[in-house]
Amino acid sequence: MIHHAGLEVRAGAADAEVGFWALLGYTQVEPPAPSLARRSRWVQDAGGSQIHLLLVEAPVVPAAGHVAIVAEDYDAAVSALRGAGHEAADRERYWGARRTQVVSPGGHRVEVMAAPPAGR
Repeated sequence: MIHHAGLEVRAGAADAEVGFWALLGYTQVEPPAPSLARRSRWVQDAGGSQIHLLLVEAPVVPAAGHVAIVAEDYDAAVSALRGAGHEAADRERYWGARRTQVVSPGGHRVEVMAAPPAGR
């Protein structure tokens, strides 16, 4: 199990990034130490997986790299993203499950999946 992924964002974009992840069912949680809280914001889904938003002056955003999540309610998640003005593009169904790609306010690609690949 992967516990968390770290994504670099500008401090000024952190609120928008937290709001973006909230659309996908993540809630903000406090980092376990004050030193971490000064340099990051953490969000967590119902299963305990976290995204650590690392506050930096010059974020590095991979051109093709991305985070993929399985949405508990895919239709609601995609609808919430689109309703908030995010361009959510449907992707090819490689394993028969619906997938959508969206870019977070910090510029990170996020793949939203209805289901993971079966047996993988």
